[in-house]
Amino acid sequence: MTLRDDGKETRERLLNAACEVFAAKGYRDATIAAICKSAGVNVALVNYYFGDKAGLYVEAWRYAFEKKCCGQNPLEMNGLSPEEQLHAYVLSMLEHFLDEGEQGQFTRLYLMELANPTGLIQDIWHGLIEPKRRSLIAILCNLMGKREVDETVLFCELSIINQCRSLLTIRREDLEYLLRQPLSKELVHRLAEHIARFSLAGIRAVSKE
Repeated sequence: MTLRDDGKETRERLLNAACEVFAAKGYRDATIAAICKSAGVNVALVNYYFGDKAGLYVEAWRYAFEKKCCGQNPLEMNGLSPEEQLHAYVLSMLEHFLDEGEQGQFTRLYLMELANPTGLIQDIWHGLIEPKRRSLIAILCNLMGKREVDETVLFCELSIINQCRSLLTIRREDLEYLLRQPLSKELVHRLAEHIARFSLAGIRAVSKE
């Protein structure tokens, strides 16, 4: 293995370990020592690759987001009606919000940042979410027959996102209690269908105003 490959592998080990430690403990309680121990590398390599703890945190966010997007099946919108596109979008959001595996790392990082804001990721956050946001806005414009993005479109976007994001604030056990059944794949699909249908009714109502 070349030195370049060794460096890439070491950097990825650090990022994987950082994602797990930051997601479990949050930025303030996570330590470089714990991250390096998990990655099996020397503490000095954090400074070499990332500059400091803050630099590592920012890159861990970017890395977790990219893993999440690469790990998901891309939304296939060709041939779908705007209504079907909205359902596919909502289902994609629910699946990654509820993922407890590696693809759920970004969600856990996000929750930690919500609970204890660092102010470190604001500059990259908008750039990371903007492509998916544009996709939802385009779907809403098609549904509402609008050529321009106005306040009504943005309000509808916010309503849909928050319906999905609310699941982040509920423990899995509590969510199953509220729904009175285990959180199966089939249930997630039905929940996505409900949110899409509920949202479509609201979109049609405000479009008539």
